[in-house]
Order: sequence, then C-alpha cells, then structure tokens
Amino acid sequence: MGALVPAGLLAALLAFPGIVPDTPGHLGSLTETALPWLGLAVPFLLLRAALRRSPTQVAAALVPAVVWAAVFGPGLFGQQHPERAQFHVLTLNVGGERTTPGDVAREVIAADADVVALEKVPTGAVKEYERRLAAAYPHHATANTLGLWSRYPLHDVEPLDLGGAWPHAIRAVARTPGGDTALYAVRLPSVRVTARQGFAVADRDASAAALRDRVAHDPAARLVLLGDLNGSLRDRGLAPLTRELSPVRDQAGRGPGFTWPAAFPLVRIDHVLVRGLTATDVTVRPDLGSDHRPVLAGLRGDG
Repeated sequence: MGALVPAGLLAALLAFPGIVPDTPGHLGSLTETALPWLGLAVPFLLLRAALRRSPTQVAAALVPAVVWAAVFGPGLFGQQHPERAQFHVLTLNVGGERTTPGDVAREVIAADADVVALEKVPTGAVKEYERRLAAAYPHHATANTLGLWSRYPLHDVEPLDLGGAWPHAIRAVARTPGGDTALYAVRLPSVRVTARQGFAVADRDASAAALRDRVAHDPAARLVLLGDLNGSLRDRGLAPLTRELSPVRDQAGRGPGFTWPAAFPLVRIDHVLVRGLTATDVTVRPDLGSDHRPVLAGLRGDG
C-alpha cells in the first residue's frame, strides 16, 4: 500500500476537515486552524515515493497536492478589483506593553486608513492614544481595551458584553461615503493549548456566538467587523460569524494573509468581515512591534 493510504487520508482531510470530531479537546477546531500547514506532508510523501521508484505512489502523493492547491490556491493569487475603494479600514491588536502609543500612532497614521480599530490597548495608555491620534482622527470611541478612531463622525456608540472577563466589542455608526456604516471593534477571548482542555476554545466560541446574534439583529445595511477573533475563519467555532458576514480576504485577498505571531506569522487570527460592502484590496501590514500584524482593507458599497 506504501503511501497510498496516507496520501488518501491527507487529501480527504484537506478537502473535508469537518470529518474530524471536535472531541476530545476540540481536535476538529485545531485541525482546521492548522489546515494550510498540513500540505507540508506532501513533499515527504513524494520523496518516499521517489526513493521507492513507484509511479503509483508518486501519483498518489500528487492527489493531496492538487487538493491543497484547489483549497488554498485562489487565496494565494487573489482577485483583481478595478473599482476604487470609498474608504479604508485598519485593525491592529497593539499587544499591550510591547508597543508604545507614539510608535503605533505614527504607523497607523502612515497607513492612511479612514477608520482604525485598536484592540488590547492598555487602559493606562488610552488617553495617550487619544492625544496622538486626535489630529488625524477627530472622532473616536473607546471601551475598556478597545477603541475606534475615525475621520468620519461617530454616533450610537455602545460597548458590547459578549460574556467573559471583559467587554469584547464596541459598536459605533460612522457616516462613511455612501451611507452610514456600523463598525464593530472586537477582541474575542484568547485561545490556549493545554494538557487538561486540549485546544481551549470554549470561551471564544461562546463569545463568537453571542457576537453573531448581535450582528444578525443589527439593523445596519452596511457593517464592518474588525478585530482579533483569536482564530482562523476555517475554525468551526467561528462559523456562526462567517454565515452572517463576508471575509474581505475572500473578496480581495492575496497571499496567505497570516497575522500572528508577527515576527513569523503562522495563522490568520486578525480579520475584517463585512456586510453590504465589497473589498477592493486587502493588505497585511509589516510588524509594528506587537505580536499581531495589522490588516488594512479598502471597501466600497455594494450596488
């Protein structure tokens, strides 16, 4: 049988990761998070087949390679959008004490986004962020460790309690070009891998479900969700959100789009999701000193 069985299993896993049960230890979610990296097994299967000089095993090893390319290839090469963005949004988890307000403000202003969501802002540094960003962003709203900064007036500001130890989101409405747009700055509960719980995502999943309910009942026709969701959108725990909103990387992404850890990104956990808007461009910005990389997206209204 040689490499036939491993190749077949790998191809099936890449194509249908949902077949992996989520118990014990949320193994299904962990598999979906690591899914792009499972393609690294293909070169080993090909090498084994070549050493055995088996055309059958070489052909079998190419099957998961083709499946990987079909699943991840479109995102690597992206799409061309001739339309110009009406406005740009940026999200960044500033990483607590690992960055300074001055450094972050300088880089954020240089990105030239019209709306900025910052997460994990140290509570003692909020006033300093407000001061340094005031000239570029005259309108802002903050709650706990979350903040929205905008070139457009904000109204209907509301912190959202999604369960857990802190408010996980803040909502506001901005008068963006083309009409009012609901903005959500979000930081879902952290995820850890532990010996006792395995892939510990229960708190994050519960908050994601609560956020989904809020988004589903939001009356705004145009909506942008920005933030650190602490998970890949392939993770079944975030599926409730992706059933309500469209990831901008599916519309205009190019490359892997990984954002964490910033020094050598392995997974995309910082996201922009929309409703009633279309992405024209999406960029993962360089490392700013946080353990996350910022995401910048150009948006325009549908229709």
